Amino acid sequence: MRLSFVIPVFNEEETIHTLYDEIMRNTEDHEKEFIFVDDGSTDSSYEKMQALAKEDPRVIVIRFRRNFGKSAALKEGFQYASGNIVFTLDADLQDNPAEIGKFLEKLDEGYDLVSGWKKKRHDPIEKKVLSRFFNRVTSWVFKLRLHDYNCGFKAYRKEIVEEIDVYGELHRYIPVLANSKGYRIAEIPVDHRPREHGKTKYGVERYMRGFLDLLTVRMITGYTRSPLYLFGGWGIVTMAIGFIIELYLTILKFGFGQPLYNRPLLLLGLLMIMVGMQFLSIGLIGELLVNLFRKRSSNSDVSVKSVLNAPPKD
Repeated sequence: MRLSFVIPVFNEEETIHTLYDEIMRNTEDHEKEFIFVDDGSTDSSYEKMQALAKEDPRVIVIRFRRNFGKSAALKEGFQYASGNIVFTLDADLQDNPAEIGKFLEKLDEGYDLVSGWKKKRHDPIEKKVLSRFFNRVTSWVFKLRLHDYNCGFKAYRKEIVEEIDVYGELHRYIPVLANSKGYRIAEIPVDHRPREHGKTKYGVERYMRGFLDLLTVRMITGYTRSPLYLFGGWGIVTMAIGFIIELYLTILKFGFGQPLYNRPLLLLGLLMIMVGMQFLSIGLIGELLVNLFRKRSSNSDVSVKSVLNAPPKD
């Protein structure tokens, strides 16, 4: 089994060598490689990684010109990973490499992605509360029960990182994207150590972006193949409400002779009908674009696990 460790780094000069040594001690029986991605560090992190690369040819160092974010770092690192099992973990030493064996045992049970769960977190109370709320909402929306979507300590089978495109801030939703393609997801509690060096790179705005990304992921996992199901559904509901309002006002006008010029409800009904028609139009345009894309692209949102006794495709 060959293991690839993809490690995003941003100003972690004091922890790089220690992390490397800990991973080495806990993976002595495995062939491995290290892929450090310097995400625009302004300290001596790159020099530390550069020294490791000179000492060990299994260390690959990728350097960004500026800070592009964790998703970009993971995406770039995945492209260089050659192992059949890919680990991601943070460089701040809060993820304990002693847990690597537990991830491998869970993968041996037949799972394709194993996500860590920082059951006992060593973080400020406000970060714990926001994280718990975020995880519960995400689990409810996607029907994938995980306690800790934000944990960077994960293990993947190689086919997942080859198939899933990560951009923006979508790294925390990789389990959702993998689950939507039929991969088996598991979660295990992991040891979360207190931060001893440096400072956290994330604040409250991280969760604000996370909820916006939630809408993106909900769209691409549920309505990519047929956007009319989303926009058309809302359009029909909105138009129906508008028609009911107008029908009610029509009965008042012709059945009871009541004037309508002073009723704001008349304008509300007309607005609902117009908005509903716009929703339907957006859905239909989306269907046309999806159909056009499928004709021009060989990419598919279907994940094929295996094919038996079939001739090769042209």
